[in-house]
Amino acid sequence: MGLEAEIDRLSRELGEALQARGWFAATAESCTGGGVATAITDIAGSSGWFDRGFVTYTNEAKQQMLGVSIDSLLRHGAVSEAVVLEMARGGLARSDAGICVAISGIAGPGGGSDDKPVGTVWFAWADRTGRHQSLLARFDGDRHQVRQQAVRQALSGLLALLR
Repeated sequence: MGLEAEIDRLSRELGEALQARGWFAATAESCTGGGVATAITDIAGSSGWFDRGFVTYTNEAKQQMLGVSIDSLLRHGAVSEAVVLEMARGGLARSDAGICVAISGIAGPGGGSDDKPVGTVWFAWADRTGRHQSLLARFDGDRHQVRQQAVRQALSGLLALLR
């Protein structure tokens, strides 16, 4: 199964899982630029389980829209566990969602460093019950491939936290 087909399958499964629970999802995206929200809303009927998406590409947007602390950004950088956890919690606090995924990474081709090479992506998932999960991934490929793999991982993590 190709990546596009897998993203579609995961989005459909996510919709079913959210409907079964009576929850809405929200997304707090940086490097994916709204790709997770797009994948979810590509599914007919998603207005029944998708609340909103935050695309916070800059540090300022992360602070203003999601309440990420300047301290976390300065101390850890935007691509860090601390920041994605704050993004996920901020997305929950600023929406009617029961679950939120946050993504921040380096899609390339530039912007990488020795400790955070291109393809480095941090994820966090949080739900209204207080459960949360985070994950550091390193994806290979060009900008589009990194972003698509990040969308797939974001959807998989939402499903995992719901189950």
